[in-house]
Amino acid sequence: MYNLDNILKEAREISWQRFGKRLTMYLPGMFSYDGLRGKYPAISITGSYCELQCDHCKGAFLPRMISAKTSEQLADKAFRLAGNGKHGILISGGCNRNGRLPWQRFIEAIGEIKEKTDLLISIHCGILDYPTAQSLKEAMVDQALIDVIGDDDTYQQICHVDYGVSKIMDTMESLTKVGISIVPHVICGLRYGKITSERKALKMISLFDPEQVVVVSLMPMPGTPLWGTAPPEAEEVAQIIAEARLLMPDTRMSLGCARRRGDIRLEILAIDAGINRLALPSEEAISHAQDDGLEIRYQKTCCSVSRDFSREVW
Repeated sequence: MYNLDNILKEAREISWQRFGKRLTMYLPGMFSYDGLRGKYPAISITGSYCELQCDHCKGAFLPRMISAKTSEQLADKAFRLAGNGKHGILISGGCNRNGRLPWQRFIEAIGEIKEKTDLLISIHCGILDYPTAQSLKEAMVDQALIDVIGDDDTYQQICHVDYGVSKIMDTMESLTKVGISIVPHVICGLRYGKITSERKALKMISLFDPEQVVVVSLMPMPGTPLWGTAPPEAEEVAQIIAEARLLMPDTRMSLGCARRRGDIRLEILAIDAGINRLALPSEEAISHAQDDGLEIRYQKTCCSVSRDFSREVW
C-alpha cells in the first residue's frame, strides 16, 4: 500500500503535466444544482423495469429517467429535447437476466436521432455482443458507459448474473473493435462497502487504453439489500483514483455523480489526486480547486462527455 499523501502528489503531478492545471465541474441531466439542471438528460428504454435487480440499485434510478419504451417514443422525446436546447442524451435502462438491454429494437431510432439532430448520444450499454456493437456504431452512438467489476464472485453476488467478468471484457473489446469510445466506470465498495477487486478492474480497463475513466463510490439506495451499508472511506476511494492515474497516465479521470452526497473529504482528496473532471461539486471543493490555482470550467452534461460545452460559470 502506498503512502496516501505521496501517491496523491505523484498522481496530481502526472495529471497536471499531461492535461494542465484545469478542472471541469459537471452537472448531469438527472440532477439539479442551486436551481440549475443539466442539459444531458437520461432516458430509460425499459421504463422502470429491470429484471436483474442488482443489490445496490434494484432499478431505483430508472423512475427518475425519462421513459421511452418504444423506438417511436425514443425518437419523439429526443427530438423534443433537441428542440429545447439539450446537448445530448444518456440512453439507459434496466437489464434482463443476461445483463443486456434491448438495443436492437432502438437502433433505427438512434440513427434517426443522430441524422436529424446535433444531440450527442451516450449509452449505458450493459453486456453487448459484437453484432450489437456494430449496429450501435452504424447508428452513430458517440460513447458507451460500462460498469467494470474485477472479480466473478462480486459480480455474481451483487448483480445476480450467472456468468463472470469475461463478459465485461468481451463487451469492451467489441465496442473498441467497432470504434465506439468506451467510458469505464469503477464502483468503489460495490462488495458490501469494501475495497476488494477494484484494482483488478483498473487493470482490465487499462488493456483498452480508454480516453476516460469514471470512479464512483457505493451509493446504497433505500429499499435495497445494501441500504445502510457504509461506503468506503474517502481515503480509500482517493487511493483508487490515484492508482488509476499511475496505471493510465494519459487517461482523463473523473469523480462521477454516483457517490454519497456531502462527502466533501472525498471531493477534496480527488482534487488532490489530480482528477480532471468532477460531477456535482460542493462549494468547498470549488474553493479548494481555486486555492490550488486550477483553471475551473463548468459544464451541464455527464462527466463522461468528451465534447467541450464548458463555460466560466454554470
